[in-house]
Amino acid sequence: MQPVLPTHVPASDHALYREKVEKFFKLFEALPLSPPFDLNDPSQMEAYDLVVVGSDEVWNLAHPWYSYCPLFYGDGLKAKRLISYAASFGNYQASWGLDKDWANKLFQFDHISIRDDNSSAIIEQALGFKPEMVLDPCLQFPIQYEKRAIPHRKTPYVALYGHNFSEFFISEVRAWADREQLPLISIGYRNDWADENWLTADPHDFANFIAEAKAVVTNFFHGCVFSLINSKPFVCETSPYRSIKVQGLMTKLGGEHHLITADSPTEVYNARLSEPLDSKIQERIEALRAQSNAYLDAALAPKLLALS
Repeated sequence: MQPVLPTHVPASDHALYREKVEKFFKLFEALPLSPPFDLNDPSQMEAYDLVVVGSDEVWNLAHPWYSYCPLFYGDGLKAKRLISYAASFGNYQASWGLDKDWANKLFQFDHISIRDDNSSAIIEQALGFKPEMVLDPCLQFPIQYEKRAIPHRKTPYVALYGHNFSEFFISEVRAWADREQLPLISIGYRNDWADENWLTADPHDFANFIAEAKAVVTNFFHGCVFSLINSKPFVCETSPYRSIKVQGLMTKLGGEHHLITADSPTEVYNARLSEPLDSKIQERIEALRAQSNAYLDAALAPKLLALS
């Protein structure tokens, strides 16, 4: 169990992370899931009229867990039609190029959509066309969160989501929270610089927790996404692994000023964590929702038989 790589997880946290994982699996059971099959043996899967691949880093050839998975590139899928939604190459950079054999697999898709400029560049270079740009599903389909009691909550509070933050970032955020007399509560992962850590939260807890927060501090893509959904003031430290996705999202929405680097002055932290979210960002989200809906309407529409 290594949820905060490269940081070591203390033995005292193992049971807490186990409880969190068990909550996730219990919630998975409530979803309308198709029968499971081995990713390396899709011959066991049922046949479908259409399969959607995505979202997120399904095509990341540098991913530590499932890089070079032929299934995500369409191989062996029992489907009459194949589309992608908000697919991403993650931290696999466009400058590295896409091997011809892996590029050719993507020609199996009837429609391709991606979520970031880096992925768009890879597809355009490898396949010769510009794919559709769509929103992350969490932004595309607004979430109606379930109001819940938050254990030991101090109100108001600042939500902290992520791990392995840089010292410069920790120092500025900690100083701001102390000045504002707001407790920092870390959800999902241990951060010893927080006032409190809540490691056992499930997805519904998380959605409620972000929605009720005064502000959000993160270095995760979905930390940004849930801040945007709830129109929360927030800052995001750009980390090497997630920088492509995070920068792509915020550039697409005109929210680059929420991204923090080592050169960001104290005034930027103060403004981003205290001021309301720019209304133009929400306007851009609405425009991209319409664009994403148009893609889905076209991609999911039944294929008409050509008349001879």
